[in-house]
Parts: sequence; C-alpha cells; structure tokens
Amino acid sequence: MAVLVTGGAGYIGSHTAVALHDAGYKVVIVDNFVNSSPKAIEAVRALTSPGLAFVEADLLDSGAVRQLFAQHQIDEVIHFAAHKAVGESADQPLRYYRNNLGSTLGLVEAMAEHGVTKLVFSSSCTVYGQPATVPVTEAAPTGAESPYGWTKYMSEQILRDAAAVSDLDVVLLRYFNPVGAHESGTIGEDPNGIPNNLVPYVMQVAIGRLEKLRVFGDDYDTPDGTAIRDYIHVVDLAEGHVAALAALASMDGCPAVNLGTGVGSTVLDVVNAAADAVGSPIPHEIVERRLGDIEKIYADAALARDLLGWETRRDLTEMMRDHWNWQRKNPQGFAT
Repeated sequence: MAVLVTGGAGYIGSHTAVALHDAGYKVVIVDNFVNSSPKAIEAVRALTSPGLAFVEADLLDSGAVRQLFAQHQIDEVIHFAAHKAVGESADQPLRYYRNNLGSTLGLVEAMAEHGVTKLVFSSSCTVYGQPATVPVTEAAPTGAESPYGWTKYMSEQILRDAAAVSDLDVVLLRYFNPVGAHESGTIGEDPNGIPNNLVPYVMQVAIGRLEKLRVFGDDYDTPDGTAIRDYIHVVDLAEGHVAALAALASMDGCPAVNLGTGVGSTVLDVVNAAADAVGSPIPHEIVERRLGDIEKIYADAALARDLLGWETRRDLTEMMRDHWNWQRKNPQGFAT
C-alpha cells in the first residue's frame, strides 16, 4: 500500500515525499509539471529510491486519475496539487476555480470509488483573510482576500461536507509561510518567473538574478515598521504532513490544524537573517505599502502539538541557511 502525493514535484510536495520515504512510507507521486520541473522528480529519487513511483497526469483528467488508483495500491492521499499565485489568481479567477476545485472534487470522487478514506489536504493561512487578532487560532473567522484564497476556503468546505456523509477522514493543514530547503541543497523552491514570495525573491537578489528587494511599507504597527509573517522551514512543514498522516489513523471528521512556528518575523528580520546566511548585505529599498497586504499574521500552533504531536524544530537562521544553500547550488533553480 502507498501514499499518493499529488503535486509531488512541487516545493512542499517534493520535501514531503522525501520525509514520507524517510519515515518508511511507500510513495507514489503525481504531477503535471505546470508549476514544477521533471528534474525535481530526479532529485527526489536521488534522495530516496531510484524506483520511487511517479505518474505524469493532470488531476482534471478523470480517466487518468482513475487509472492511477487502479494501477497503484493507494490507501492514503496527501493533496498539494493546485495553482498557487495570489496575484495571478486575481487576473485569472476562473482558471483557478476550475483547476483547484475541480482537481479536489475529482480526486475525492476517485478515492471514494477505490475505497480510500484517508486524506491530508494542503490548505493555507490565507483562509483567515485579515485576522482581527494574533496569534491566529483555528477558531478564528475564515474568509479570503483573493480567488486563490477562496479556492482553499471552498475546498475545505467541500471536504467537510464529504466527510460528514461518508467514511472519509480528512485533516486540513493551514500552513503559514514555508521557506528553506532540504539540507542537501538538491531540492528547493523554484518559482516560475519573478518570485511572488519574500524569501525566494531575497535569495534571487543575493545570487544576482534580481537587482534589489522592494520592502512594501515601514510604517506598520510592528517593531521595525515592516509586516510580520510566520515563516516555517519546509522540512518542518513536510514532517507535519507525516505527523498528520499518522494521526489520521485515530482521527474522525475533518479538523483544521495550523502549521506554523507561532513566532512572527518582520520583513527586515528576514532580510537581516538572509544577509547573515549569504555573508553580504541584501540590497533593498523601502517603498509604499502594497494594496491588500496584511500587517501581521502568525499561528497559534498549540493544536498541532496536541493533536498531531508535532512542532517546529528549525529557526529563522536555519531557514535562511538552507534556502541559500539551495540557491547557491542552483542559481537558476532546476534549470541550472
């Protein structure tokens, strides 16, 4: 029997595939390479097993999904596959709704047909929108600020409704800001085009691919005036998925669980930690606030500790060190 990892060639999916293998699971990856590279599969196999199973398929192709379940003895699923750029989702909302909701629906239908009842879903702290208070608990009001965020919100509701009338057991993992890379430096974040997220942008400045970082606003109500986020090492995050999968064996229903450090870091905290890792300053300038940005958000991670027996082990220094190790070894990402 095996764990199916959808979107397993992506940033978080590839690290989770390695963590699952290290924990003794048999892994099957499915990906269509829309947001990832075939070289990621090669890198994952180099870290795990040359025979690790991979299927190239689109989850919107119901025939391919059913064939995948028929050919492999899948008994658990971790579902990452989705379009994920907030800005792009605002420009292409229908594409995001069709892909992210359609892939989830098709996957759950195929699971039901093949008697697979255990699912870990990749959700996001975007479902909290603009939080009224921090740290954010799972009981906080939910909503969204973008079509991408709404696809996560709606997918959570789809899975709750499905779990309520079937044997489906789901855990909804709402994670915060994944950064870092595997300590080998052979897998890491490889965004298409100009990065949308802070740390890959900082690292591309450090490696010389981008000229300088723009810091959007220094007049927030935070220690240094820049926005606060909860950054989590991608390997800690991957291990959180392994813990969630193990917990599903004794879990009913469809709980939502935050995966974060519980610690907020400002943009300048990240820039300074990155400079320490790189060994030189990160060129940056302060510009006006960006419309729609949240002032501060970080997790209350107590439920993950209590329900999953999981908590983070790596700090911001390690996150920047490992992310830089990936970037310097792969200046152009997987295209290097």
